[in-house]
Amino acid sequence: MLFFGAHVISVNWLQIPDAEMTLVALSPAIFFVAIASVMRGYFNGRQQIKATARSQTIEQVFKTALTIILVEIVAIVSNVSTEWMAAGATLATTLATMSGFGYLYLFYKVRRKEVAREIKATVNYKYERIRNIIKKVLLVSLPIALTAILSSLNKNIDSFTVVRSLKEFLPEDVAVSQYGILGGKVDTLTSLPLSINVAFSTALVPAISAAKARRDRKTIKQKTSFSLLISMLIGLPCTIGMCLFAGPILNLLYPNASDGTVILQISSLTILFTILDQTINGALQGYGLLRVPAISLGLRSNCETNSKFSISSNSRNRSKWSSMGVCCMSRCCVYNINNLFEKSI
Repeated sequence: MLFFGAHVISVNWLQIPDAEMTLVALSPAIFFVAIASVMRGYFNGRQQIKATARSQTIEQVFKTALTIILVEIVAIVSNVSTEWMAAGATLATTLATMSGFGYLYLFYKVRRKEVAREIKATVNYKYERIRNIIKKVLLVSLPIALTAILSSLNKNIDSFTVVRSLKEFLPEDVAVSQYGILGGKVDTLTSLPLSINVAFSTALVPAISAAKARRDRKTIKQKTSFSLLISMLIGLPCTIGMCLFAGPILNLLYPNASDGTVILQISSLTILFTILDQTINGALQGYGLLRVPAISLGLRSNCETNSKFSISSNSRNRSKWSSMGVCCMSRCCVYNINNLFEKSI
């Protein structure tokens, strides 16, 4: 759908016609991301975190190398066309995703017999009907999938509403440029602390699930408290640093295009809430409270959508942009913390 509907999405929905080839190049990655996510979840459930870590490392290495190579090649061939250069960079992401999937497949193929022997040797192992297995998988996966869908929806809300809202009081080229700053430089910088913290939220799920199966509430509290402490130590300095030194950071990393200081300062205020929410989601999923993260993200999406459409309909509400992100993230985080503490008592 993304491949064949790239023109409609880029022209009618995003209102950025130059993004058509980028969407076309991105479309094959959806299949490999879906399969790789299932395999990573399988290995995480077996507490083989190294497989996930190695596949992600390979993916990032390939992504960095291929981006540089493909963008340079496309720039020479297309006479420095930004549209085709962006498509080349996106194609590098697709190829990198394929490489990460390839490693996971080979890892599973090598250890498949070992896993089969381990299952047969398990004392509590019993055969189940396929229908029952599918039912259990759906009961677990649907709330998690809904959470992921809502996370993607929040990003799509930005892509659908930001440019349209800015066009009401800015020229089209300036509006697209401002969205490029938000979705490019700012989102990349604010996502860096999240990529560091994701290891704790990922490791919490199997660890807390195992402790819950043993009814070891002390271990659950210890692991959750430690992960939240580390998340605070990661998120708080990043929030303060990016807020106070947004200008120098952009000048250092983007000396030829350092615009976006105010946008980075505003966005940095959400880092701490996002990191805490990320860790709490892992704890809640491990505890079996799969609906809570989905509900919290639903509240966030509703708040964000209503705020942005209110802003887009009234240009006088521009000042609300600064508080909207913090409001949405804090509501989401507080809701999750409340449910986590209720289960910890």
